[in-house]
Amino acid sequence: MLQNTGKLAGCTLFITGASRGIGKAIALKAAKDGANIVVAAKTAEPHPKLPGTIYTTANEIEAAGGKALPCVVDVRDEKQISDAVEKAVNAFGGIDILVNNASAISLTNTIDTPMKKVDLMMGINTRGTYLTSKICIPHLKKSKVAHILNLSPPLNLNPIWFKNHCAYTIAKYGMSMCVLGMSEEFRGEIAVNALWPKTAIHTAAMEMLGGSDAAKQCRTTDIMADAAYSILTKPKDYTGNFIIDEELLKQEGIKDFDFYSISPGHPLLPDFFLDESPEVVTSKLEGQGGGKGQASSKATSKVGETFKAIEKLIGEDTVNSTKGVYQFVISGAEEGKWFLDLKNDKGKVGEGEPSYKADVVMSMDSEDFVKMFAGKLKPTLAFMSGKLKIKGDISLAIKLEKLMGQMNSKL
Repeated sequence: MLQNTGKLAGCTLFITGASRGIGKAIALKAAKDGANIVVAAKTAEPHPKLPGTIYTTANEIEAAGGKALPCVVDVRDEKQISDAVEKAVNAFGGIDILVNNASAISLTNTIDTPMKKVDLMMGINTRGTYLTSKICIPHLKKSKVAHILNLSPPLNLNPIWFKNHCAYTIAKYGMSMCVLGMSEEFRGEIAVNALWPKTAIHTAAMEMLGGSDAAKQCRTTDIMADAAYSILTKPKDYTGNFIIDEELLKQEGIKDFDFYSISPGHPLLPDFFLDESPEVVTSKLEGQGGGKGQASSKATSKVGETFKAIEKLIGEDTVNSTKGVYQFVISGAEEGKWFLDLKNDKGKVGEGEPSYKADVVMSMDSEDFVKMFAGKLKPTLAFMSGKLKIKGDISLAIKLEKLMGQMNSKL
């Protein structure tokens, strides 16, 4: 863990999306120095599925030793940002640091991404970062500290990072391009950098994407908070960098990274946009599950057997705890459609279309399907790498992942 130095004492940080996750972790790290934190986020009332509000976070900041100013801010709304910046300047005398953390995600392909989602991601990620920076910059220019930190990835133009979720990639890269441009535009006045995690970070967003079981493959938000602290305590001439959390902390002398793991010793899920492609990552993790070659030569005869095995394991308890109808669209060597009804009667498995409308449609190659149900390919990894496509109720998809975990040893 990176120790606090007190360098941020009295500094004012304007952090978007600070009511939970990485933004909150950065806020609490700075608060230990005695910093002033503007908690700029949308959540004023408790969310039914996501923890934390701007007010609960403000209380935690003050308990940690900082001062807090909770402000309701949607980064798509210019007036809300301007009002919050004005309140911050009035309360604390200026703004020293801006952390553009607010972000929206939809890991869907071009056809399956509604324009409403496209607009949301572009509006929050790219436009929101640009707009918040634009409004804060006149105040940052007056600061001796003067940092902008965007939570965005290095600009990796490998097509693999575009093909499965083009809109999301464009929106995140828009944040990174702000770093590229603004670091040069304000060189000598304001340090502008990007920070990105080497591995998946356990946040509410990650849990919604991968389920609670994905936590074992993640690090805590503390690693990003420590890396952000390292950046924000550097001089203004440290600018224009695309920083990976682990690499920076190694330079700071950190050697024990198990400290940051949710489950120390468990294989970690690499994050998006880094040099190692999803195919390579998948291959590595499959190797830990028994080796890629073991399932591939037999995959062409295994889909039907897998569903037969599933049928033996389902019953009223499974139906009562799941309440979902799943349609599987299988491609590759065993192309076809199968269904798993865990909503009606005692449950049912079969080939073709279900009798009731499917709540979730899952599409993947037959070989990957067999590996997934055998526990040799993690559903979260399959989804993130594009091997598994999901339409419909994501919460039911997460329920199925939990069920798979229980079935793996029996299949």
